[in-house]
Amino acid sequence: VLYAIASIYTRKNGFVVFKAMLPAYFTAMGTMSSAATLPVALDCAQKVPFLKKESVDFGIPLFNIAHLSGAAIAITMSAITVTILTKGQTPSLETFLPFILLLGFIEVAAVGVPGGSVTAALGILETVLGLDQTGLGLMVALFMIQDSFGTAANVTGDGALTMIIDKAVNKG
Repeated sequence: VLYAIASIYTRKNGFVVFKAMLPAYFTAMGTMSSAATLPVALDCAQKVPFLKKESVDFGIPLFNIAHLSGAAIAITMSAITVTILTKGQTPSLETFLPFILLLGFIEVAAVGVPGGSVTAALGILETVLGLDQTGLGLMVALFMIQDSFGTAANVTGDGALTMIIDKAVNKG
C-alpha cells in the first residue's frame, strides 16, 4: 500500500525501488535490527536511478529510526491477542486508542534494537492495557517470533517514504 501511494504521488514506478530494497529486506529478516540493516538499505536506495543522493542520504536514516509500521502493527495485533487470551475479551476502544497513541511516541528509535520495540512498550502494555506478568511474557514471546517480518516491513517501507520526500523536496 505504501509503495502504491508513493507511486501515485511521485508518478514513478515504486516497484523499481521495492526491487532495489530486497537485499535490505532479507538483511532485516536475518538481523531483526533496523540499525544493523541501515548500511544495506542506504546502498540499495542509492542504486535507484531516479532518487537523488541527498534524499536517500537524508530519508533512509531518518525513517530507519522513525518509521515503525511493522513493529506497530505487530505490537497492536499481539496486544489484542494477548488481552483476549489473558482477560477473555478485547480491549475497549477507550482503552486501546490511548495505547496506540502512546505506542507511536514510544516506538520512535526503539526499532533499531532486536526486541527493542516490545521492550519499550512493556510499560504501557502493563499500565494502559493492564497486562500482568503472564501477559507481558506472552507479548515478548509473540513479538520475538515475528520480529524479523516487522523489521523487514519497516526497512522496506523506508524506500517508499524516501520516494515521497524526494518528490516533495525536488518538485520533480
